[in-house]
Amino acid sequence: MIPTEDASARKREIEEKLKQEQETLSFIRENLEKSDQLTKGMVSILSSFESRLMQLENSIIPVHKQTENLQRLQENVDKTLSCMDHVISYYHVAKDTDRIIREGPTGRLDEYLACIAKIQKAVEYFQDNNPDSPELNTVKARFEKGKELLEAEFRSLLTRYSKPVPPILILDTISVDEDMELQEEVVLEHLPEAVLQDIICISGWLVEYGRNQDFMNVYYQIRSSQLDRSIKGLKEHFRKNSASSGILYSPAVQTKRKDTPTKKVPKRPGTIRKAQNLLKQYSQHGLDGKKGGSNLTPLEGHDHDLRVKHPSDALNEKHGAAAGKDDVLDIEIDSYIHCISAFVKLAQSEYALLTEIIPEHHQKKTFDSLIQEALNNLMLEGDNIVFAARRAIERRDYSAILTIFPILRHLKMNKSEFDSTLQGTAASTKNKMPTLINSMEMIGAKALEEFADSIKNDPDKEYNMPKDGTVHELTSNAILFLQQLLDFHETAGAMLASQVLGDTYNIPLDPRETSSASSYTSDFNKRLLSTYICKVLGNLQLNLLSKSKVYEDSALSAIFLHNNYNYILKSLEKSELIQLVTVTQKRAENSYRELIEQQIDMYQRSWLKVTEHLADRNMPVLQPGAKLKDKERQVIKDKFKGFNDGLEELCKTQKGWAIPDKDQRDFIRQQQRRVVSDAYRSFLQRCANISFTKNPEKYHKYRPEEVEEMIEKLFDTSA
Repeated sequence: MIPTEDASARKREIEEKLKQEQETLSFIRENLEKSDQLTKGMVSILSSFESRLMQLENSIIPVHKQTENLQRLQENVDKTLSCMDHVISYYHVAKDTDRIIREGPTGRLDEYLACIAKIQKAVEYFQDNNPDSPELNTVKARFEKGKELLEAEFRSLLTRYSKPVPPILILDTISVDEDMELQEEVVLEHLPEAVLQDIICISGWLVEYGRNQDFMNVYYQIRSSQLDRSIKGLKEHFRKNSASSGILYSPAVQTKRKDTPTKKVPKRPGTIRKAQNLLKQYSQHGLDGKKGGSNLTPLEGHDHDLRVKHPSDALNEKHGAAAGKDDVLDIEIDSYIHCISAFVKLAQSEYALLTEIIPEHHQKKTFDSLIQEALNNLMLEGDNIVFAARRAIERRDYSAILTIFPILRHLKMNKSEFDSTLQGTAASTKNKMPTLINSMEMIGAKALEEFADSIKNDPDKEYNMPKDGTVHELTSNAILFLQQLLDFHETAGAMLASQVLGDTYNIPLDPRETSSASSYTSDFNKRLLSTYICKVLGNLQLNLLSKSKVYEDSALSAIFLHNNYNYILKSLEKSELIQLVTVTQKRAENSYRELIEQQIDMYQRSWLKVTEHLADRNMPVLQPGAKLKDKERQVIKDKFKGFNDGLEELCKTQKGWAIPDKDQRDFIRQQQRRVVSDAYRSFLQRCANISFTKNPEKYHKYRPEEVEEMIEKLFDTSA
């Protein structure tokens, strides 16, 4: 059982909680009612706002659409006005650009090109939109005028600033120092940089917009003239300076670049001028037969110097004009050689300049036209050289070939660079140098052949023979000519080979040579030249042998042949011609030595008519104490008289003969002195105790020592 108090307390507690819950419920109900009222108020407000928004939207949208339409109309108006302004501007282009176009592009090329661009756009507009309008003709005329002035400016700039390259600079350009590892390259500046850029700009515009190629003709004509003038200026430089100073390259080179000296183009050997003098004189005196006589003077020397003084030397000493003429010839040849090198360098420089100005697909053709004038003048000068050589050879003046040798060698040395420079030009242009080379080789080969024939056929003229038996001018001329071939052996060999002379000389061809692209190799050319030299020497030997028969005295004939053979041998050895001769004639040196010995033996036979009187033949056999008969005494007297007369006659005659080679002269004297002296001493010894006359001094005129002194004075005109 629960106590009553506790139950009452429990009841009160429950009642209190119930009361609290009822109060809470009542509060919630009141709040819900308020919330419903607020919700209804909010819904009413929102409904009212929605209604107002709908009203606003219905009012604004039409206004917005009307505004957009107005904005679009405004934009269209602006665009229309802009287009109108643009179109109207085309109608004013001619007027706006009139002053600038009339004044031309000089000094303001960029501004001028901008005006031309405006005019060009106006032309395009009227052509597209109003082709029949008079304004089109106006702007077209203005455009053509502007283009003409641009072309005129192009010509003016080129003409005003294109100058010939100074000869000093050209010589510096073509000079090459092979010993210098690093050599400063000489740059040819044909146009100032600013001018060049203007010309390039005008050229580009004319190609792209002008649709005109006439400016290319203007370009090559102006530059062609300057190229030709540059080369002519170089030639004039040679004429003015080389003759007086001997300077063949620019003196400014040394002052401009002292640490990097340049090397001039190799000159021809100095002996060529001498050879030309001798050969010209020979053609006048020897072959023409109008003049004769030999004043050859032997020159003694300790080194077997067998040079002879030709009449032309004395002639040149007496008349300086002849030497001056040869100097002029030297200058002309050197000038031409330098001009060939200059043309190559200048043409290369012109092509480099051209590539910056002329469109690529027109460069080769324009370059071909540009170089024609200078190239034609060079080739014409070369043809004149060939023609002059041909005429000289027809007159049997074979010195002309010596003019061709250095030129031909230089042409062939520079042919590869020449061909490279002309690559891409017309075939007629590229073939000009090969044609000139071929002409020179043909005339050169003809001269070589005719010279060999002239050596063989030189007439035996008594008045043209050296009275003292010294070296004949035919021999000195032939050797001197062959020495020039040694200086130009490659050129001469190729010259002979180019004419296919192998069959003439019967030289077997190596299979490798016949299969080569050039048909002939250097070895074959060398053998061919060797055979030619041997042919000349063979012809010379035959002619000398024939000439020697002109002498009535066989001893003088022997001395003559000895001197000439010895001169030939020594000259071959000194000039190294012997190495070239032995290519095809291994025993050439020994053969000449044998010929020399034969002539010495032949000469010594002339003394037999002296020494035969000293022989034992017809000498009386003497018995001790026996007395000579008159006939026996007369035999001894005749022997003494025959010896004395023969000795005096030979010494008098042979003293005027000449042996230029000191060693040979001393050898022949010594040998003859020994033979005669020994025979004379033996004869005197046999006659020492014989009384064959009352006046022995009448017959015993010379002591052995005196006889030796007389022989020692042989071949000495000063004794």
